Amino acid sequence: MISRSTSTVALVVALQLLACGSESDQVTFEMQASSFANSEWSSPENIAAINSTFNEQAPSLSPDGLSLYFGSNRPRAGGSTDTDLWVSHRSCGDCPWETPVNLGPVVNSSVGDNGPSLSLDGHLLFFTSARPGIGLNDIYVSHRANPKDDFGWGPPVLLGDGVNTTAFEAGAEYVQSAEDGKANFYFNRGPSQAAQDIYVASITRDGETRGSAVIVSELFDAAANDAAASVRTDGREVFFGSSRIHGVGNLDLWFSTRRSVHDAWSPPENLTPLNSGANDQQPSLSSDGRTLLFASDRSGLGTFGGTDIWMSTRTPSGH
Repeated sequence: MISRSTSTVALVVALQLLACGSESDQVTFEMQASSFANSEWSSPENIAAINSTFNEQAPSLSPDGLSLYFGSNRPRAGGSTDTDLWVSHRSCGDCPWETPVNLGPVVNSSVGDNGPSLSLDGHLLFFTSARPGIGLNDIYVSHRANPKDDFGWGPPVLLGDGVNTTAFEAGAEYVQSAEDGKANFYFNRGPSQAAQDIYVASITRDGETRGSAVIVSELFDAAANDAAASVRTDGREVFFGSSRIHGVGNLDLWFSTRRSVHDAWSPPENLTPLNSGANDQQPSLSSDGRTLLFASDRSGLGTFGGTDIWMSTRTPSGH
C-alpha cells in the first residue's frame, strides 16, 4: 500500500495546480499520464479486514485514501440482508482497516443501495439505489460539509432526468478534476443489471445535471455488459468491467486511454494481469492513480466466499 506521506503530498500538489487554472491543469495531467505509461500492476490481494462471508463489492477510496466505501449485504440492524453502503477507516496509509460501519438510515434505505463513488473534493457521494425514483435503479447524490466526516452525509437527492430514466442506472463516476471537458459524469444504463452500456453526461460541482447523457461509443460493445467505469483524475485513463469476448473470465477488467479529455478513447484492452477465470468487475482507481480496487468472486488464498474486494498497486513508469 502507498504510504500516507506519498499519497497526501501528491494529492496536495494536484489540488494546488488545479486551483491555478487551465494552464496548471494541463501540467498536472501531462505529468500523471506520462508517469504511468509503462507501469505494471502487482498481484491482486484480498482486503481481508473488509471482506466477510457475505458479498462485498463496488469499492471506492476517499481522496486521502483513509476511508473505504463499499456495498455489502452483510446483516444490519433488524436482520435485513439488502445491500447497504458501508465504510471502513484507517489512521494512515499503511495502517490496518478498521471494522466496517454501516452508513446509517440517512443514506441507506430499506432496499438495495450500492455502488458508492466519492468526488475528488470529498463533498459528494454518488450511489445507485432501488428505492422509489424514476426507474429500476436510479443514481442519487448526498452532500456533506466536512470531507473528513464519514457520517456527515445529508439526505440523498435523485439526479435529474438527464441521467436517470425508466431503465437501470448505476456505476456513477464524477471526474471533477477534468471539468474543462463537458463530459464529466460516467455511469451505466440498460434494461437490467446484466445488460448495460457506459454513458457520459455533464453535471455541475453541486451534482446538478446539465443535459442528457450519451453513450460512450468507443467503449460500446453491443454483445457485452459494460459497467462501472472508473476514470483517472486527469480524465485520460478509464477502467471498467465487461463481458466482451477475448477476456479471461465471464466478467473482466478492461481499460482504455486518451490524449486529453477532448479526444476519443482508444480501443479497450483487457487488464490481463489482474483478471481471473471468475467474475472481476467494478474497478475503482485511487485519486493518485496508483491503487486499483475491484470486486471478484475468485477463489484462493484469503477469500471468504461470495464476492470480495481485492486490491492491486502500480509504480510510476514501472519502477
